[in-house]
Amino acid sequence: MSIAPIRAGIGGWTFEPWRGTFFPAKWPHKRELEYAAARLSAIEVNGTYYSSFKPATFAGWRAQVPDGFVFALKASRYCTNRKVLAEAGESVARFVAQGIVELGDRLGPILWQFMATKKFDADDFRAFLALLPPAEAGVTLTHAVQVRHESFAVPAFVEMCRAAGVAIVYADSADYPAIADVGGPIVYARLENGVEEEPAGYSPAQLDDWAAKAKVWAAGGQPEGLPYAVPDHAPPTTPRETFVFFINGAKIRAPHGAMALIERVSG
Repeated sequence: MSIAPIRAGIGGWTFEPWRGTFFPAKWPHKRELEYAAARLSAIEVNGTYYSSFKPATFAGWRAQVPDGFVFALKASRYCTNRKVLAEAGESVARFVAQGIVELGDRLGPILWQFMATKKFDADDFRAFLALLPPAEAGVTLTHAVQVRHESFAVPAFVEMCRAAGVAIVYADSADYPAIADVGGPIVYARLENGVEEEPAGYSPAQLDDWAAKAKVWAAGGQPEGLPYAVPDHAPPTTPRETFVFFINGAKIRAPHGAMALIERVSG
């Protein structure tokens, strides 16, 4: 059975409670990305949501991580936090042109995350998807959208994402409705229900289950037992690179959850 890469990671790499629990005591702060990238296979960058960066910054990140490591970048809030998404073209262009291509083959998916109050407007959202560029300066771009309002859990949303080649983020969340339909060339999952009582955020049995689901995703399928807006219409079974981020929830446990998942899917 053909299977695409499965990558597991965390949100960012600067978090004080990780010092001494994930990073060794007295580990140099300037080398935290280097340490994390040696043990994880992806990181979701949240800072790009709040501000832009210079090309040299992206080049510097690339230089600190090994071959095969990938960054997912959260797109600017100025692109997604607006009443009319169809008017986001200038902001989208500015985001992708800031120098993200300096990451080269370490550039993974771009995460377009929407406010929980944003409701589904079919025409407007279709117009937004049309603004997402397939490439920038010769570098292919992959896009994933995270919507957090129940109005998106309809076939029309899934179908337009599939038509646009854009992934639908699946979030294991206690706060927002989940949509597990596979939508694009990758799978993007965010595990947001970690608890501090578990050393890895999730129990060993839960981690076994997420590893099994990740393998189904990577092989091109849709795991059983998840909420689908179009349960009777799965996309073609094509291996899809799969990203699983342990994020929010018990953040202090996130690195251990990601490492535990990597161990399970590597066997």
